[in-house]
Amino acid sequence: MNVLLIDGHPDEGRLTTHLLDTYAAALPAQATVTRVAVRDLAFSPVLRQGYRHRTDWEPDVQRVAGLIDACDHLAVAFPMWWGAEPAELKGLIDRVLLPGFAFAYRVGDPWWDKLMQGRSADMIATMDTPPFVLRWYYGNPLIRRWKGQILGFCGFAPVRTLALGPVGENTPPRNIAKWEARVAKLARSVRQKAPEKKQPRLAAFLGREPSP
Repeated sequence: MNVLLIDGHPDEGRLTTHLLDTYAAALPAQATVTRVAVRDLAFSPVLRQGYRHRTDWEPDVQRVAGLIDACDHLAVAFPMWWGAEPAELKGLIDRVLLPGFAFAYRVGDPWWDKLMQGRSADMIATMDTPPFVLRWYYGNPLIRRWKGQILGFCGFAPVRTLALGPVGENTPPRNIAKWEARVAKLARSVRQKAPEKKQPRLAAFLGREPSP
């Protein structure tokens, strides 16, 4: 099993990295693990022309696309800031998960093709908001968006999410041992919904002409 871990924290040595360390250590022994830290990538996070014209990928963006294409399982971890992921991670999503690669619109049809089928995903978010407040007061927008409008939209299944908090900027989390146990449990139970549906997408995508 090829597992791709993406660290979405802009700073190094933070809780996000520690949790991914815990996750990696708990994965099945036969897993092949690749890690990427968004902070180490050289790319523009701005999709300036939307989907009207395909913006050329920088080498690091194409490398990440190749890793996503090859992976059987994806795990993304990041801190929640202002209700969402950090800007660089959002920019990477905009730049990589493009129509024709991660999904495909249908002509004259409101539905779409989920091109990342056969791959599973986990999302881990740390936050200063208590998770029950995020869920009951705000309606869980971060979780619902990542599960349904990002990863699930592209076909990753199952998509599992883990919200951990509260985490204060200057206060060590009191529940770190419980969080580590939950992260490790997540890693030990990785499974794909339909691995037979996984198809390589990158080569065909790169061979296409940009949209007019």
